[in-house]
Amino acid sequence: MSNILKSDKNDRKKKNFSVGIALLVLLAIAIITYIIFEKSGHWLVEDDSFEHVKWVAVLDGQTADLERSDFAANLLKEGKADSVLLLGRRVYRDRSNSEFYAEDFMKLGSFSEKAVFLVPHNDPSTISEAYSLVPWLKKHNADTVLLLTDAASTYRVKRIFQKLSGNSPVYLTKDIKHVTYNASCWYSNRESRKDWLRSWAALFMSYIDLFNTDTLEAVDSSYYKPIKSYAEYKREMRSSVNFQKLLPKIEDKIKTESEKEAVKDSIKALEKSQGKDAKAKKK
Repeated sequence: MSNILKSDKNDRKKKNFSVGIALLVLLAIAIITYIIFEKSGHWLVEDDSFEHVKWVAVLDGQTADLERSDFAANLLKEGKADSVLLLGRRVYRDRSNSEFYAEDFMKLGSFSEKAVFLVPHNDPSTISEAYSLVPWLKKHNADTVLLLTDAASTYRVKRIFQKLSGNSPVYLTKDIKHVTYNASCWYSNRESRKDWLRSWAALFMSYIDLFNTDTLEAVDSSYYKPIKSYAEYKREMRSSVNFQKLLPKIEDKIKTESEKEAVKDSIKALEKSQGKDAKAKKK
């Protein structure tokens, strides 16, 4: 009888132990779920505070709202930034997004054409943008640069630029609060969920891509497409006008004008002849 009671007690202890383990597992799952759904969205975001920066770099990839350009333009208007770099990848044979961004940017205020710079590049990736920009920044002794990208990419972007730059310049990032991503409730909407997933995948890949990479120096800027101010860009556009292409249009215009004159002459001649006929009839 005593053996049966002991076995029952052991069974109950085992069951209680199993239930306890199950509860601990469920608690651990609940904590992990909470971290994923509540905290992981914030881990992707680096939102730095600042009073003034000399350089603002608007990275490519903004939406059709051009929210990053608007944010940079407001910084210039408020005197919180001195110069803006507009990055854009090639979209046609001889044109890049940076040109379209710059043309639109100049409409947002009365900015100096020497304070807005075009940064064309040929690969749609943040690392490629860094390879194009970092050497130029070092060549121009930039000390602090604000990088504008989407909120979910700020931590990754800052790390990439810091890794390729070494000790200088100092990089800042900002959450510009665009509607596509909310770190506090990223799971509540489809676009935010997509941004969260893409950003975590891109962050992990960046560790692989930057493994054992060398720091970029000022001399490396000669290997990449040149960065130019909007003033230089306008001069180049004016000097590159192809008059041979304009010639057919000019010839067509001359031809049209000649045809108009010929028609006018014909009308005048017809009117004269009709006038003479009328006089002859009266006589």
